[in-house]
Amino acid sequence: MAEYTSPLLRLLDERGYVHQMTDAAGLDALAAQQVVPGYVGFDATAPSLHVGNLVSIMLLRRLQQSGHKPIVLMGGGTSKVGDPSFKDEARKLLAEETIDNNIAAIRRIFERFLTFGDGPTDAVLVNNADWLDKLEYLPFLRDIGQYFSVNRMLGFDSVKLRLDREQSLSFLEFNYMILQGYDFLELSRRMGCRLQMGGSDQWGNIVNGVDLARRADQTEVFAVTTPLITNSDGSKMGKTVSGAVWLHEDQLPHYDYWQFWRNTDDRDVGNRLRIFTDLPLNEIARLEALEGADINEAKIALANAATAMCRGPEAARVAHETATAVFAGGGAGKGLPTHAIGEGGAINVMDALIALDFVKSKGEARRLIAGGGAKIDGERVADENVSIAVGSEPVKLSAGKKLHGLLIR
Repeated sequence: MAEYTSPLLRLLDERGYVHQMTDAAGLDALAAQQVVPGYVGFDATAPSLHVGNLVSIMLLRRLQQSGHKPIVLMGGGTSKVGDPSFKDEARKLLAEETIDNNIAAIRRIFERFLTFGDGPTDAVLVNNADWLDKLEYLPFLRDIGQYFSVNRMLGFDSVKLRLDREQSLSFLEFNYMILQGYDFLELSRRMGCRLQMGGSDQWGNIVNGVDLARRADQTEVFAVTTPLITNSDGSKMGKTVSGAVWLHEDQLPHYDYWQFWRNTDDRDVGNRLRIFTDLPLNEIARLEALEGADINEAKIALANAATAMCRGPEAARVAHETATAVFAGGGAGKGLPTHAIGEGGAINVMDALIALDFVKSKGEARRLIAGGGAKIDGERVADENVSIAVGSEPVKLSAGKKLHGLLIR
């Protein structure tokens, strides 16, 4: 580990957040001397963020824990363009009303991780539509466009990979990195922002902003990116068979969120504890050193801490109790995802598996049943045509060892 003087960089370094940094010595000195306003940008392309965004949210949390000021930048303007970084095709363009509704829903997530207010280290949420929507094209080209090199932009991996595959990159998307760089300049001018943070896939976009602030205003600003968080098997964290792991309970039940963390690979537990929880490092060292069946203690600690932070302590407690009932006691557990049966009080097993979002299609359901992976109240389903009758008591439906849900009236 590097030797830093500021609590901010020491914290980021010892917990494994740092992948790339511009002028580490300069940022370290600044953070040791004053409150540093720093931001992360989030596009409002859905009504919830997902686990893939969580590292960036935790960066803002660490910034505040170190005595600095987090700025949550919502991309009300850039969401109208869509970030092309490492995408195979252009994103669907969203209506302004949809973007506004998404921002309102997403704000509730940040309020669980950060303390908002008017104090010097309180978090604030701003929307880049406030300045991007007002830009005039020719003045923007003249005043800002002169500082961007097309040659350099074409060399960024996010663009180069798209072009190398001979996949179309529209002029609209190509402008995204200019707008993101301009965001940094605006935040520097408006709020004295001196730091932009994000994932490693944003490095090119972020460095554009650093260069723009230096060229346009002779202001020194800094950048920090995190490593791509992958599983030990090389897969991207948060990519599951059943889809995205949403942070909002409207998109993913508390139990499923808890279970995602509980299912962490043994080899990844220490890394996840350092990055996604506030547990002390000495306790994390103890937990990740556990072996054999004892490592489950560390996984439960991870699931409880991560769920309590995102969903609240009560959600974590109920999810833990539900898991204990399901796996240890064989019970149903009140925190499981549910599906209400309509008229008739019965449902085909394949339809039930789809309704609980355990599978995406009847073909997938048939394969699950044929492989012996579907169970009703613990009993293996042998026939895909089985009809499940639901009375006054819920019926537990399982897909494999990890997915469980309740059918209710």
